[in-house]
Amino acid sequence: METTNLKPKTLQGTVVKDGNDKTVVVSVPRFVKHPKYQKFFKKDKRYQAHDEANAYKVGDKVEMVEGRPMSRTKRFTVTKKI
Repeated sequence: METTNLKPKTLQGTVVKDGNDKTVVVSVPRFVKHPKYQKFFKKDKRYQAHDEANAYKVGDKVEMVEGRPMSRTKRFTVTKKI
């Protein structure tokens, strides 16, 4: 079998919630083109990310990287503040 070197997915977004222990919720915006009207509009998706030191607060711009599942909904780990 052939192995491929896949890079983990990296996303940038804004912390919108930091109430849970070692977890932050990050909103990642993207622009999508409407299929009928051909106009671009903004859509946001929220991801739960692991924050080991509880260092990131609401409003921080962060970068996160995909990793192993840490819980039912956590698949990302926050790597740095932008």
